[in-house]
Amino acid sequence: MPLKLGLGLPQMKQYDIGRDVATVARAGEEAGYESLWAFERVLFPERPVQGLYNIPGMPWPDQYRSVADPLVTLALAAAATGRARLGTSVLIAPLHVPFQLARSLASLDVASGGRMIAGLGTGWSLDEYAAAGVAPFEKRGAVLDELLDVCAAVWGPDPVSYRGELTTITPSEVGPKPVRPIPVYLPATSTRAARRLVDRADGWVPVAMGAARLAEQWRQIRDLAAERGRERPLDACARANARYSAAPYEGKDRRPFHGSVAQIVEDLVAHAETGVSEILLDLQSTTRDAAELTDVAVEVYAAARAAGV
Repeated sequence: MPLKLGLGLPQMKQYDIGRDVATVARAGEEAGYESLWAFERVLFPERPVQGLYNIPGMPWPDQYRSVADPLVTLALAAAATGRARLGTSVLIAPLHVPFQLARSLASLDVASGGRMIAGLGTGWSLDEYAAAGVAPFEKRGAVLDELLDVCAAVWGPDPVSYRGELTTITPSEVGPKPVRPIPVYLPATSTRAARRLVDRADGWVPVAMGAARLAEQWRQIRDLAAERGRERPLDACARANARYSAAPYEGKDRRPFHGSVAQIVEDLVAHAETGVSEILLDLQSTTRDAAELTDVAVEVYAAARAAGV
C-alpha cells in the first residue's frame, strides 16, 4: 500500500491564521495530501524551567512564541476541505478538561463529515502545566487514561455516565456523537506509554528522527502488540519536522528532513521503507508565508510521488 502523506497546517506567528489556514488546507488537499494536521504549544516562557523537550540547555525555538490553537485551526481547515482527514499531532491532553475536549473532538468530527483523528499526548513542559494543567505534571499519565475513558463514554451511546478523579457525568444525553469512532493515536515514549498505545489506541504518532531509528521503534511496538495479544491493525503516522531551504544543505551532519525539496524527498523515500503507514510533513517553521508554504508543499508532494513514495 502506498505511503500516505499528511501536511502540517500553518499555525505559527508568520501566518495570518484566519486567511492562511484555509488557503493551505485547500491547496494541500488539491495537491493530494491525504491528511492535514495541527499541533499544540500553549505558551513561550521567557525563562523556561527546563530545556526544549526536557533536554538540559536546549533553547525553545523562536517559532514557538505564537502557535494558534489546534482545534480552531482544524475547524478552519474543515470548512475549507472535503476529503482530507484532520488530525492533532499532538494535543497535550492534561492541559484540557476531559469532558470538554471529548465534546469538542466529537463536534469537529461531525462538522468535518467524520474526518477527525485524535492524536493525544502527555507533554513535557512544566511551564505549560503550571499555566494550564488540570492536574500536577506527576499525574499526567493518569489524566490521559481518564481522558481516554471519558472520550469512550461521551462518544458512545446515551445515556452517558462516568465517575473518575477529574470527571463525573451523571446519566445524560451528550451530543453530537461522532460520525464514526474517532481514531485515537498516541505516542510511546516510555514502556508504560507503549503498553497504553497497544492496549488502547488505533495508531502511533512518533517523531521521525531517522529511518533506521524509526524502523526499529516500529518493530518494537509491533512486537509488544503481538506479545500483548493485540489482534486489530495498528496504524503509524510519523511526524517529520522539516526545515526547508531553497539551496541544498551541504553539511555532513544534515538532520532528516532538513534541506531542499530534493533532500526532503530523499528522506521521505528512506522513511517509506520503515513500514509506517503515513508521514506527516510539517514544513511551516521555515517558510516565510502561506504562498511559500503552499509552493513547497505542492512541489514536495509531486516529487515524492514521482520518486515512488
